[in-house]
Amino acid sequence: MDGERRPGSIEVIAGVMFAGKSEELIRRVRRAVIARRRVQVFKSHLDSRYAALYSVTSHDGREVDANPVDSSSEIFRLVRPDTQLVAVDEAQFLDHGIVAVAAALAGRSIRVILAGTDTDFRGEPFGAMGDLMAVAERVDKLQAICVVCGDLACRNQRLVDGRPARYDAPTIMIGGQESYEARCRRCHTVPRVDEDQLMLVNTLNAVNSVNGEQ
Repeated sequence: MDGERRPGSIEVIAGVMFAGKSEELIRRVRRAVIARRRVQVFKSHLDSRYAALYSVTSHDGREVDANPVDSSSEIFRLVRPDTQLVAVDEAQFLDHGIVAVAAALAGRSIRVILAGTDTDFRGEPFGAMGDLMAVAERVDKLQAICVVCGDLACRNQRLVDGRPARYDAPTIMIGGQESYEARCRRCHTVPRVDEDQLMLVNTLNAVNSVNGEQ
């Protein structure tokens, strides 16, 4: 049976932070290991949270060994000829070439599992995640719980000094619970520059109006 070539596939585990994406990827990897599949795990070198550059680590402390990579081409180069399953965590940090790499590996009868955050702190598509979800045979979109109201969370709220990050802030900023919260659409806030300017104008108009009445 081990010599038979199984059909390849692409699986994507997407969703907000704190939704359990890494835990699910680790669960599938461990099941494959129990089934005696030959497995390789990769992650973006940008994710060095929990002092674990050489492992995929979930927020609850579970982990599996992983190779940190700088690019999708590095993954393609490092996959061994006899590998049966390739798992990639934090796929949103990789270049768009990861879509072609995943498809090429699946074409070689490899089961490819990719986990990543599908939207950035603005609530917009993050990296190649949207394209990966489009070409995958299986997509699981996980949700967390909004820390503000308790509803299902679908957004990543970035905080800087305890306040929502502005829209024009850099897209990538590595962090955990000290920098991000899971929130629902209603509770998610991303101030824009024009909103700040409008607020200032309204404040000045209100002050001028009060002074004119005196």
